[in-house]
Amino acid sequence: MSVVPLTGWQARCGPSRRGLLAGAGTLLLPAGAAGRAATAEGPLRIVGPWEISGLEPASSGHFFTGLQVAQTLVDADDTGRLRPGLAAAWQVAEEGLSWRLTLRAGVQFHDGSPLTATSVARALQRAHGRPGLLRLAPLTAVDPEGPLQLRLRLSRPFALLPALLAHPSTLVLAPASLGAGGGVERIIGTGPYRVAALAAPQRVQVQAADPASPWPVRRAHYLQASRAETRALMAEAGQADLAIGLDPASLARLRGHPAVRVLQVMLPRTLILKPHCGHRWLADLRARQALSLALDRAGIAAGLLRDPTLAAGQLLPPLLKDWHQPALPALRHDPGQARALWAQLGWRPGPDGILQRGQERLRLTLRTFPDRPELPLVAAAVQEQLRLTGVDCRVLVGNASELPLRHRDGSLELSLAARHYALVPDPLGTLLQDFGPEGGDWGALGWHSPALQQALDALSRGKGDAARWRRQAVTALHEGLPVIPLAWYRHSVAVPPALAGLSLDPLERSWRLTEMAWPRPVVS
Repeated sequence: MSVVPLTGWQARCGPSRRGLLAGAGTLLLPAGAAGRAATAEGPLRIVGPWEISGLEPASSGHFFTGLQVAQTLVDADDTGRLRPGLAAAWQVAEEGLSWRLTLRAGVQFHDGSPLTATSVARALQRAHGRPGLLRLAPLTAVDPEGPLQLRLRLSRPFALLPALLAHPSTLVLAPASLGAGGGVERIIGTGPYRVAALAAPQRVQVQAADPASPWPVRRAHYLQASRAETRALMAEAGQADLAIGLDPASLARLRGHPAVRVLQVMLPRTLILKPHCGHRWLADLRARQALSLALDRAGIAAGLLRDPTLAAGQLLPPLLKDWHQPALPALRHDPGQARALWAQLGWRPGPDGILQRGQERLRLTLRTFPDRPELPLVAAAVQEQLRLTGVDCRVLVGNASELPLRHRDGSLELSLAARHYALVPDPLGTLLQDFGPEGGDWGALGWHSPALQQALDALSRGKGDAARWRRQAVTALHEGLPVIPLAWYRHSVAVPPALAGLSLDPLERSWRLTEMAWPRPVVS
């Protein structure tokens, strides 16, 4: 695999607004260039906020499924309904303790080796033994039963298994992808595109795996650019064909730009404030209720996200119809009641209005990250809203990886993140990961609910009234506030008007390169 040097549009802009504007005409494009004609000659240029943190499917599988380089055994449509992927069919035995998968015939990896039951079994055994969602499944064995059939054996019924096999962490790579030490050293998949060059953490280039394939987009280049303003300016200047992860101010500007078209789709993603529920100040439910009551969700949605409909009255958005519970009372904004709850816990305002209890001052650190550009803005609003109820909140913006690390060592007090609840097509997969008995990096910290565990266990076994158990699970989360919902999420992408065939995947499984096309040049 070659590594391509940084050239042309891939050069980085400076950190300041002035530098960004100057760079839009010089640093990002070759000298004298003013964009490029909308044809299929050049690569599709994608710019986004996310770093490629490694080659392991558990950490970066979404990049390679998104770029259609690698595939999972099970796929899903826009509604989350499962459909065949590399597995043409699957069926569960009557007792629920084994599943048989039948693979698609004639599939080859990009190195020419065939997809077989043996290669898939090894990939699944490896995924189950490493950090990732497949570890939720009680797998005891993965056995080939012929060239294209394999059997997965379980210690107990687990109805969620096919949905887990749609998660990017379970993508299937060729045996040659692994190095001598057992780690992934190259990405050799089965998708319509193959990796042509990769320079982690910022760049990856792909090209059509089969030179005779019919896809109009033959090549695509992804570049990580951390600043939302940089990505917006690249879209305006014609230097990016897909600019992903745009801040509300840039979106407002781009909507009036003649060279840019903005596409949006609702995602099953929620902006959440996560408290350390085991913290000595936050373990009491009244403290978490006070934090929630301090938050002006309608103001954040209207003023910062520029969309009043995004105010989150509960954790899971209406897009997830089976999980959203309209009968639940919406989370509300009541600063007076928040102050009253803190008073019940013995906190009294100090001279500057910040709450005190004995020699303690109610000061909490909120950590977030800039990968999603709205997070620092929302963090600043949360800081001020908490201050108005007597909480001294310090905001620190750092790397996204710091939040899971501080979750694990227990030093996290508050965090602000955007959590996608359908990366496994069934939200049950994410809920099991986030709110299982041990909690999860992006879920509960120091909180446990027997009612929630009962519901999740019943749903994972596929037994009983699923609607009832979903209602019980959502109610437990709503009342216990292990994470505090702020806003639902609308995904936005800026593209040139001439780029046709583009549709946004609400489950963020794929960037759908094979569906895109540039207009053909007119031949007179």
